Amino acid sequence: MATKDIVLIALFAALVAALGVVPNITLPMAGGVPITAQSMGVMLAGALLGAKRGGLAIVLFLVLVAVGLPLLSGGRGGAGVFFGASGGFLFGFPVGAFVIGYLFDRHIGQPSFLQGLIYVLIGGIGVVYVFGVPWLATVAEITLWQALVGSVAFLPGDLIKAVLTILIAREVRKAMPNL
Repeated sequence: MATKDIVLIALFAALVAALGVVPNITLPMAGGVPITAQSMGVMLAGALLGAKRGGLAIVLFLVLVAVGLPLLSGGRGGAGVFFGASGGFLFGFPVGAFVIGYLFDRHIGQPSFLQGLIYVLIGGIGVVYVFGVPWLATVAEITLWQALVGSVAFLPGDLIKAVLTILIAREVRKAMPNL
């Protein structure tokens, strides 16, 4: 792996950590899972770094969280956060970034706004929710349906983050085509 790749992986892990400074919003009907800006960092990592580097950036971020650094929104950190209500979403983050990156990597040239948005929706929302919702149902001891309905409250914010991700990614990709 080239030095440039290592620097970008570390930079995007730091970006996701920095997005944790943005105050979270916790919705009671979502089982205590907070709405954070960090999921946008996951989307950006995949859209800008590609599958391998984007996924590794999020893995690095999660390793730092696991060893106890308080990098999650609200100053949370430590291995225990992976066993709480948001643990499944956290496990879905690197897979989501990888899938977004994979879809962008397979696309020749700059995807259209709509294509890019679909890629981010698939990986950044679809994949992450596939991990997070069942985990939430298990931890909160509720039905899968209840967990899914509770997670619907996150969709408007996630859609806004997806649109912002594409707007940012398109401009960065234009300015830095060899990123």
